[in-house]
Amino acid sequence: MTHLPALVTLLTMLLLFGTSWVVGSARSKYQIKAPATSGHPAFERAYRVQMNTLEQTVLFLPTLWLAASYGFSGWAGIAGLVWLVGRVWYALAYLKDPAKRGPGFGVATLGWFALLIMAGIGVVRALALG
Repeated sequence: MTHLPALVTLLTMLLLFGTSWVVGSARSKYQIKAPATSGHPAFERAYRVQMNTLEQTVLFLPTLWLAASYGFSGWAGIAGLVWLVGRVWYALAYLKDPAKRGPGFGVATLGWFALLIMAGIGVVRALALG
């Protein structure tokens, strides 16, 4: 279980690559020339999925590694998998119908919040023990 955060990190990189790929494919399919970020609604959904996933990853990865580094490696990996499942659910739902993205976002947020609590406990415990 100690290596689970590393696996989650690799899977997160695949998720980011996948969202980039979907945007590139949509850009080509709907003939949206760079640097434009609007045009066809399907392209705009793909672009928002990519950007939102990137924005959330900036919060997720440091929190994952803080929790893992301060005594919660296995649990951090599990919470990271919850975040990943939620982000994939979010992405697939958003691409089909943006109104249905909420549950996936909620699951991902739950995973991230668990990591934040673990990281907080771990850091405070380390500071207290000096």
